[in-house]
Amino acid sequence: MSSEQPVKPLIRKSVELFAGAGGLGIGLAQSGFVPQMVVEYNKWCCDTLRDNHGILGDDGRSDGKSPWRVFEGDVRKVDFRPLAGKLDLISGGPPCQPFSLGGRHRAYDDARDMFPQAVRAVREARPRAFVFENVKGLTRASFLSYFEYVKLQMEHPELVARPDEEWQDHLRRLEQHHTSTRRPGLHYQVVTKLLNSANYGVPQKRERVLFVGFRDDVDARWSFGPGDFTQEALVWDQMFGDYWERHSVAKKDRVLEGRALQLSKRLSVEEKPESLPWRTTRDAIGDLPDPEGAKSSHQVLDHRFQPNAKVYPGHTGSYLDEPSKTLKAGVHGVPGGENMLRRADGSVRYFTVREGARIQTFPDGYKFHGAWTECMRQLGNAVPAELARVVGDSVAARLNESEAA
Repeated sequence: MSSEQPVKPLIRKSVELFAGAGGLGIGLAQSGFVPQMVVEYNKWCCDTLRDNHGILGDDGRSDGKSPWRVFEGDVRKVDFRPLAGKLDLISGGPPCQPFSLGGRHRAYDDARDMFPQAVRAVREARPRAFVFENVKGLTRASFLSYFEYVKLQMEHPELVARPDEEWQDHLRRLEQHHTSTRRPGLHYQVVTKLLNSANYGVPQKRERVLFVGFRDDVDARWSFGPGDFTQEALVWDQMFGDYWERHSVAKKDRVLEGRALQLSKRLSVEEKPESLPWRTTRDAIGDLPDPEGAKSSHQVLDHRFQPNAKVYPGHTGSYLDEPSKTLKAGVHGVPGGENMLRRADGSVRYFTVREGARIQTFPDGYKFHGAWTECMRQLGNAVPAELARVVGDSVAARLNESEAA
């Protein structure tokens, strides 16, 4: 076995916007991007950030170093100009505009749309790179024009909307500027990717869209692969490997469903996939005690049974031997929505906060503030920390290579 120790990531300065409970920031910190400022509006999220990031270190782990500076309040009140030229990265998940795109609306400073504030932060701080994420719904066909509008703003952050200018008119000016041969000022090369977290080692089928941008003077040549984990490899492991034995699952509970069942009919023992198996809900939480009636569960942080879970149309819980369904923020039906575990016998129970944190790949020592519903809201809005780390490693590698060239 090699005696070499893992190389510590090069420490780079960043700013985290719309931080929520901190999932994106944790993963990026593990890649070496240490926040100089963390901006978040929600009180409970800020309590969570302050409580944990006094104990999380430069790599996002609990080692007692480098507390994060949390700014609790409206991002529109933050002046990023003092940070100009001092940052390697700005990151965050700007809340997307909720209004119908059928009408005409102001493009600038709408209280319900924080993308302009993300662009303002980039414009004022001029980071070498940025990573912004949002929900898959932003890529729907009905949002196509707005999606392009967001991307063009990020590519040309100094072409600001005029007072009272409609977003469609601003989009036209951005398109004209983008196709011009004379484009002075600040510009970024932006790539967008729709990612399924399960393909990157997260025990959850969670799709997010990424905007990754590099300043024009950074020769990043960045791209992002499809991930090292696949459902085919998981089903092969369940059919021909030792998945069930590793987890001591009784034969009567060894169930395949949906596409997994279809895949099982096409796979053969001789053709083992080269990819890694998707991580399942059982992989994530199987070592935790059952919180229902288990006294030992009270010894695990945030691992308490939440009663009254029920199945209703469209919400049937997550099968234990696949990645979980997307954790939701509690606005889809009953509190907790889809945040349920479905056992082999068809019964369901809610995930505990600790189980939700495992599924979102937060560190085990991470403590969430608020009642169960509030904690699950924070988790449902979070970026999986492991997905953020994989993205952060990729961005950091390109920055390192551009500097060495």
